[in-house]
Amino acid sequence: MDVNQQTIAAMRAITISREYGSGGGEIAARLARRLGWQLIDHAVIEQTARELEVYETEVEKHDEEYVESTLSRILNRIRPASSAGFTPSGGPAVFASPPRAAETRAYQETLRHIITAAATTGHVVLVGRGGQVLLADKRDVLHVRVVAPLELRVAYVVHREGLDLDAAHRRVQAKDRARTRYMQTHYRCQHEDPHLYDLVIDITVLDLDSAVDLICLALERKASRLSVPVEQLGPAAGLAPYPGKPVDFRAPGQSSS
Repeated sequence: MDVNQQTIAAMRAITISREYGSGGGEIAARLARRLGWQLIDHAVIEQTARELEVYETEVEKHDEEYVESTLSRILNRIRPASSAGFTPSGGPAVFASPPRAAETRAYQETLRHIITAAATTGHVVLVGRGGQVLLADKRDVLHVRVVAPLELRVAYVVHREGLDLDAAHRRVQAKDRARTRYMQTHYRCQHEDPHLYDLVIDITVLDLDSAVDLICLALERKASRLSVPVEQLGPAAGLAPYPGKPVDFRAPGQSSS
């Protein structure tokens, strides 16, 4: 489907939360290409390490998953926006032998600045890292979650990563636990909570490109509502009151008392 670039221009970002093996990462990449937006995923780790002036492996201890590759091209675009208001580098290392708690706080604070800077720069697709929580109060950000049944996610990992069935099953479950722990520890929330998202897509039947189509449609629809006053939003918007007194439906034989 074609995307109305003029309509979506007012939107700053899309956050993609995904179950491991659901294809959410691939959907995010295709979405970024479709929109002509920047994809921000594993590169966040490298930028965080750079800001903290520590090795990437130190930062990985606090992230939701191990990161092996980086996308410096994207980070170079974000850097001017983030450095203007937050410049921990340029002096001594943030920590040499820090307490674990201080190290974690420094990492989380830097991560918040990087994600906020990316959204401020605009037209980015943010994958993971709690973007749905950090940017929850931004009306010009669309929040999406991609899910799939466990057996299909295991099959995805078998196909994509070349693991046998048992190894893939263990990997998916380990990733699920790690991401749940990450969200609970750093954001005090459950990433399964549907209220964190504008759109939740079950990829059981839909193909990946159809999921991208749905996200683009939701992006346009949300963009078109940005000028609507907050008090006019919600399921009651534009609806008249019920004509009579509402009553509950009862099963046959159920008492009215």
